[in-house]
Amino acid sequence: MKLNEGFLNSMQEAMTVLRTRGPAEATEVIQRALRGETAGAANETVWHDKLPGPIPFPFAEAKTKEAAPYTARDAGIDVEDRGHFGTHAYSNAAGSRQYRLYVPAGAAGEPLPLPLIVMLHGCTQDADDFAAGTQMNALAESHRCLVAYPVQPRRANPSKCWNWFKPDDQHRERGEPSLIAGITREIIAAHNVDSARVYVAGMSAGGAMAAIMIAEYPELYAAAGIHSGLAARCAQDVPSALAAMKGGKRSKAQRASTDAPQRPVIVFHGDADATVHISNAMHIVNGFDVQVDVGSEARRTDAGRRGCTVARLVSGDGIDAELWTIHGAAHAWAGGNAGGSYTDPAGPDASAEMLRFFLEHPQRR
Repeated sequence: MKLNEGFLNSMQEAMTVLRTRGPAEATEVIQRALRGETAGAANETVWHDKLPGPIPFPFAEAKTKEAAPYTARDAGIDVEDRGHFGTHAYSNAAGSRQYRLYVPAGAAGEPLPLPLIVMLHGCTQDADDFAAGTQMNALAESHRCLVAYPVQPRRANPSKCWNWFKPDDQHRERGEPSLIAGITREIIAAHNVDSARVYVAGMSAGGAMAAIMIAEYPELYAAAGIHSGLAARCAQDVPSALAAMKGGKRSKAQRASTDAPQRPVIVFHGDADATVHISNAMHIVNGFDVQVDVGSEARRTDAGRRGCTVARLVSGDGIDAELWTIHGAAHAWAGGNAGGSYTDPAGPDASAEMLRFFLEHPQRR
């Protein structure tokens, strides 16, 4: 039997299942692989059908309806027809990653350099899914920005999660952070990008990795947007990751590893999130509210829309942050488009607010 990539991915998944679920479930994964079924199909059965409740990310997130194939035309906009949404690849000593890059129409003729936003998807997602759900490309077209979507492949994590909980993927110029930073630098070198307006954002596992990126590369990114994510280096392995996601008390070592804020950050989190507890949002902005007054505002929305509370924070060094608590919201991108997975169309427009926050905060040299 030829050991193709799909079979090897299934064997890797079987080992993960053996450690976390048991021999019966791991055997089922192997049997499916021998029948020629993909690792993804095995993953659907083991994680989605066997577990009684929400699926513990970082392995996979709570099951939702499968997202239909998305095109901009389906949503009534022609943004991809006007700009260019291409596929690229980047490699370094840590490995290789593909990424999608949206370049707005006419960018080559712009007299001034454009901002760049690096978007990190969540578990089980990919670049197209994340772009569809966040609608960031449409905003980039109207506000004249480039948007990059690095892709985490199944070979790197069975559920396509960024490995935010692994020590080798938590430090600059190592592992996945080096790949994401390398993609960012490659785009800056190849396009008309304003190096003072480069930002990173992410959802869930991607949000946790965005927190790592802004902590490890403050000279590269001017600000970060973290949606339903976790603080940098709040976990060192799978057990501590699951404990952090549940909102468990952090150890002294974990608290000590929390970086003082160096760059502005905007955080979104639903207070009904059963996958990543909202206390993680508080950990992300830890250090912003200890030396100065904190102002907050409650925002009322139209009937059928979610309300939210917005806290505007400032660190002792004058660095801004915003914390958006979305009332009644689960683990989903607020204000997202239903064409993508893990979206909550009833929420405030997280994409628009992130972009507004980013453009208000260019890099302070």
